Amino acid sequence: MLNKTDLARYLALCLASEADFAEIYEEEEVSETVVSLNREVQDVVRAVKSGAGIRLYKGTQSVYGFTNTLDDAHLLPIIDDLRSALTKTDRTVAVDLEEVRVENKNPVKISFEDVPLADRVEFVFRAEAAAKAADPRIVKTQGRGLNVRQSVRIASADSTGRGKVVDDTRVRTRLMIEAFAAENGNFQSGGYAPGAGKGLEYWEERTPESVGEEAARSAVVMLSAKDCPSGKMPVVIDNEFGGVIFHEACGHSLEATGVAKNQSVFTGKLGQQIAAPCVSAVDDGTIPGAWGSENVDDEGNPQKKRVLIENGILKSYMIDRLNGRRMGMEPTGSARRESYRYEPTSRMSNTFICVGTDSFESLFEGIERGLYAKRMGGGSVNPLTGEFNFSVREGWLIENGKITCPVKGASLIGTGQEILLNIDKVSDNLARGQGMCGSSSGSIPTDVGQPAIRVSSITVGGTANE
Repeated sequence: MLNKTDLARYLALCLASEADFAEIYEEEEVSETVVSLNREVQDVVRAVKSGAGIRLYKGTQSVYGFTNTLDDAHLLPIIDDLRSALTKTDRTVAVDLEEVRVENKNPVKISFEDVPLADRVEFVFRAEAAAKAADPRIVKTQGRGLNVRQSVRIASADSTGRGKVVDDTRVRTRLMIEAFAAENGNFQSGGYAPGAGKGLEYWEERTPESVGEEAARSAVVMLSAKDCPSGKMPVVIDNEFGGVIFHEACGHSLEATGVAKNQSVFTGKLGQQIAAPCVSAVDDGTIPGAWGSENVDDEGNPQKKRVLIENGILKSYMIDRLNGRRMGMEPTGSARRESYRYEPTSRMSNTFICVGTDSFESLFEGIERGLYAKRMGGGSVNPLTGEFNFSVREGWLIENGKITCPVKGASLIGTGQEILLNIDKVSDNLARGQGMCGSSSGSIPTDVGQPAIRVSSITVGGTANE
């Protein structure tokens, strides 16, 4: 990492231009992925990357460049190009960097780098073995174990020379298991992929065996699934990864990336009712050990708990520095990026619908015919309109208030603003799931979540001939 003296020198050079703000983002990351098939290692990939990105602002103009070599020979030409883009000047700025120390809310007890590779591989094998042992119909298992340590240093200064430098280290671990079941020529799969912003101690809290067993359970259930009916109907969406619909169809539309450019259905709606009164939602990057947590965002601002929706009323957007300038609003600590190769923008961290007051059982009451989406799959969203189409990986029919039989081929179709207003019950079993979110600043780890919710009416796409 560059020292404080060099950072101040480079920032001063950046500000010898019409720029009113300059930032240097440094990164060193070590990641490891173990890939296995039927408890045999197929691949072990260990990657090391490091570099720095430099950004200059002039009002709402932004220019950005990066390099993976941190010396004058590589950094000075980038700075010169960026200054030229915003017009060079003879201005001399004496940069004074204050070292900002932040509380580490995500301490690591067992670093993966201190544990032998064979032991790290064993976590994946244990999960696969549990999946295989769960049911004789499990014929194949695939495993993937991921461990990451990312260290960042973020230095910035304005045209007066006042600046700061802050460090953060992010450690994450994740286990992804896919189980395949077969019976009478019918093949189905089930998967589970929990993770955390913790070290390997996480797998003492949540055993690898539990991951394999859940993947196997879902695969076996789908062996008896029949084709899903289609049409408008009530849908109960379960907790944990069920929150992916809010994340995709609503969360992205609350990011300043779209809001500032009037490319969101929620632009200009602060203080207005956009959801049912039973719905509150937050984006909270401060949850200790959560998959999407950080001590600071990628602009060096402290992470926060952001109340997005409160009792159905839109309270806040997620705002980075540049889009905050465009909107005339303060940043909310929401700037994130995949790596130094990306300019940051407003992104989610741990985003979820808050716990409600209804019991899980009450969500099914009064439904004559509906769908229980126990586990969601992938989908597509138009962030400008909020229109979405999501597959249901594990679904069940609801008949006369009871969960009856599993169904396959189901999808949920609608818009974010429609689904928010049609939520009529929110249960008390909040849980979060983990995923990777892609956007203009790359792929980043995010938590999604919710308690189980009931949507009074939504379009279900199905494969049944009725």
